[in-house]
Amino acid sequence: MENMQYAEELVREFLIFRGFTNTLQAFESELRSDIGKGFHVDKILDMIFSVYIPKFQAEKLVGLLGFFKQYLSPIETALIGTLSKLEASILRYYIVHALQAGRRDKVADFFGTKGNELLEKSHDWTPWFAIPYIKNPHLDPEFRIYFSKEWFEAMHLSVRNFFCEIFNEPRLPALLKISSDMNATNRFKRDVEQLNLKLSQLQSLLEEKEAKLCQFRSMEGSNGSSGTLREESIYTSKDTSEVFTNVNPQIGQTEYSRNSVVAGARKIQSEFISSMSDDNSALELDDILRNGRNGDTSQIGHGSSHIENSGEVYQEEDFPEIKVEHQETFLGHTSPISRCRFSTSGNNIASASLDGTVRIWTYDASTPVSRNATIYCGTEILSLDWECKSDRLLLIGTSDGCIKAWNVDAKRVVCDLNTTEAFPSVLDIKCSPVEPIFVSAAASGSAGSNNLDNLGFASLTVWNMKTWKAMTVLPLGEDPPAITSLCFNHNGKILAASAIDGMIHIFDMSAGLQITGWPAHDSSISSILFGPDETSIFSLGSDGKIFEWSLQNQGQILWSRNCSRLCYPGNLKYCRQEMALDANGGRLLVTSGSVRAPIYQVQGRQSGWRTLAHAASVTTVDWHPTLPIFLTGSADNSVRVTSLS
Repeated sequence: MENMQYAEELVREFLIFRGFTNTLQAFESELRSDIGKGFHVDKILDMIFSVYIPKFQAEKLVGLLGFFKQYLSPIETALIGTLSKLEASILRYYIVHALQAGRRDKVADFFGTKGNELLEKSHDWTPWFAIPYIKNPHLDPEFRIYFSKEWFEAMHLSVRNFFCEIFNEPRLPALLKISSDMNATNRFKRDVEQLNLKLSQLQSLLEEKEAKLCQFRSMEGSNGSSGTLREESIYTSKDTSEVFTNVNPQIGQTEYSRNSVVAGARKIQSEFISSMSDDNSALELDDILRNGRNGDTSQIGHGSSHIENSGEVYQEEDFPEIKVEHQETFLGHTSPISRCRFSTSGNNIASASLDGTVRIWTYDASTPVSRNATIYCGTEILSLDWECKSDRLLLIGTSDGCIKAWNVDAKRVVCDLNTTEAFPSVLDIKCSPVEPIFVSAAASGSAGSNNLDNLGFASLTVWNMKTWKAMTVLPLGEDPPAITSLCFNHNGKILAASAIDGMIHIFDMSAGLQITGWPAHDSSISSILFGPDETSIFSLGSDGKIFEWSLQNQGQILWSRNCSRLCYPGNLKYCRQEMALDANGGRLLVTSGSVRAPIYQVQGRQSGWRTLAHAASVTTVDWHPTLPIFLTGSADNSVRVTSLS
């Protein structure tokens, strides 16, 4: 509304400046009668068929149709061809109307003005040039249909339907975008200034840390060559001086073990990390302290999380960094990323943000961008899922009980469903890989709470994607705890669901009944996945523990990891962690409260990898359906597509 008022003031100022007083009076009169606040289809049709054609205003008619072509060209190019066909029909009706009114001079004038242009456009107009010289064109078989009432009614209806279709959603003319564009430009300028200031601060901080790092390297290097260090050459940092004060007065030298040096290094590292939580130099220092000890083979880490493999103990910090073939970063969001998903083919990506928007985009330059879109939901997005048989539909679940079905080809919401008022939070949505159905997991509590226990009770609803109506509600018992994650098996006959009470539920979809279930975690479960051969199920608890459960021997744990150190801090709003299996089922990618996310090796004897660093926590993950490419969304508002070498 602010932009509308601003544009109206600009129009008034222009009309007064040019002295168009009559136009100004008409403009204000129409504003008072609520005209001009949208594209009115009836007014457009009246202008064409009641003014321009009856009064033989051919130039104005052509100009109006040209305006709509120019208006649609940057928005929906697919409609340009339809508009061109309708334009030809409207101009033909202009000629027919002139002949019926006995105004052959207007027909000759029309072809004299538009003749060359029409001839260049299409050979279909060639016979029409002879119309002024045909005695009774309404009797000519080639033109008889255009003089019939049925043809006019069909053409008029087609024009009405076309304009109703393109104006069925509010569309702003370019004039109304002036204010928003100006505000966006000013906002970008302020952001650039702030980023430049932050960059200069980080550069100065980095120089300071590098100077300290060089001092520490020289200190550690001198110790490695001689095994001793004179007291006057000790690094004199106030925080580390107490580490190197074990002086032997008998020999007058300072003696210390290699472990003391490492302890001092850890103190320096903790000082760096606490002073700048988002600084990548701290991550580089962590790598140096771990791997660059001048021949020292001892592995030192911190945190309680570890994995066991081949009799050795590894921590996530000891994982080697992945080898990247290519990486793209998408910066279209303005708030932390809550969900991101590859489409069924892997060509498109849908990513959701806490600002209430979903963006559809492509990471591959060879893929057409015609499907790219921004969907404004107006509330927090809690779940995303693509239709499994194609990339045509994207389902979106929100915190106000709404489920939207977005058609990526038509670029519009084709269905807007609502859960019952008792279950407003749509925590997860999963489409069947075989049938045109999907299941929604809704909760009675607020999904914005940091505590999963506040999500309340659960409701599992099966929806038909052809009729867009609820088919059935899966039984969970009386007052069941909220369901946080859903997963279908390959043929859609089995549905697995995880709950905040640590239970895993298994449903037979053909019967619509629960067939089994077992307590899997002592805490709530954040994510659940079928294993690669579907003889097992992976579960990720909110405490950071990962288990692979056997489906053949219920309750048996086949594989487990503890990544509790990487859980989100308690102050983060997006508390539901995620995990994703690659196409081969051998690598498990997990979200992280750190700037890097671990990739566990489920099959084989390798320990795992670490992703490249974001600038904040990794909040959502997904794998490409067929290729070694994965997605990571972060609290730094970015989404990254990483291709492994």
